[in-house]
Amino acid sequence: MSGTERYNRQIILPEIGDVGQYKLLKSKVLVIGAGGLAASILPYLAAAGIGEIGIVDDDVIEVSNLHRQVIYKTSSVGKGKAAEAKAMISELNPQVKVNVFSEKLAGKNAFSLFEKYDIIVDATDNISIKYLINDACLVTNKPMVYGSIFRFQGQVSVFNYQNGPTYRCLYPDDNSNAANCEDAGVIGVSVGIIGMFQANEVIKMILGIGEVLSGKILVYNILKNEQQKYDFEKTSTLEITKEDFEKKYNSVENQIKEVKFESILDEIENDAVLFLDVRNEEELPKIKFKNSIQIPLMNLENEIEKLDKKQTIYIFCQSGIRSKIAAELLQKNQFENVKSIIGGALEMKHLLIEKKNSHEFTN
Repeated sequence: MSGTERYNRQIILPEIGDVGQYKLLKSKVLVIGAGGLAASILPYLAAAGIGEIGIVDDDVIEVSNLHRQVIYKTSSVGKGKAAEAKAMISELNPQVKVNVFSEKLAGKNAFSLFEKYDIIVDATDNISIKYLINDACLVTNKPMVYGSIFRFQGQVSVFNYQNGPTYRCLYPDDNSNAANCEDAGVIGVSVGIIGMFQANEVIKMILGIGEVLSGKILVYNILKNEQQKYDFEKTSTLEITKEDFEKKYNSVENQIKEVKFESILDEIENDAVLFLDVRNEEELPKIKFKNSIQIPLMNLENEIEKLDKKQTIYIFCQSGIRSKIAAELLQKNQFENVKSIIGGALEMKHLLIEKKNSHEFTN
């Protein structure tokens, strides 16, 4: 199949034509996250003929992802998201070059990743990562296509486009503890719609057509079929150097300590330590020790007085992602002895079952 045949329906648009299609072919787009937003961003960018797409995600596919991350199949559960997303794109459009980065975006790798691409797309649901993306885009002078979901409402904007407003101009407080999809809940249609809006902004920027959402935020409510567009000004005059960035993000990342549950199994009866469950109450499997407490991540900042700064605190969530966010929050509040449990409740349950079976066998 020729390129002209594949893209014929968009090439015949006078705003695109052969020149526009060539621009798409020569473009390089990096998508941070391969979850719900990316499930519509990736196929539409690939189908449009983006020449090179990078995918950054260190997570694996869970059954609970499938209702909104529709590019994955049930048979893909347990496999890496980034690699599976690449397989999907290769089936859809083998002409697109896809680079997989099965790692978490962090201060130590942001520059090396961003410098190779023209546009950075935020497809995450983590507030801390959004600030990291914004700041790395400022240092590398890349536009950031932002998307966010809260229940039935989504937001889209473009930051740092032609020296326009940044994420910090709209949300200056990087201590926000807003809920992600796991905490607040989400319906798949929401992320699908917002993801397509994001893909649209990418394509408009590459082609140089339409009005880019720079200095504007689009808010869409799927229950009311309503959308509003608000203007905002460039208020942040913060200039971030590479040295400032590395000092800010690498220092925090290096401080977060992680621990394997198998190495602290003997601590589950130790009153001198505390196991902090930052999942929501309805999440399974249930993990309850005599020295454990459950405070959902979205409530942690308001209920932090329930914790003793003198205790060693082992934090866990479902798979080990939210626990690192919680550890960072506690460290900012002068908690020194906090560690995130690798693999979260899913890994803990597995090891507890193994321990129980081993105990029953030996007795």
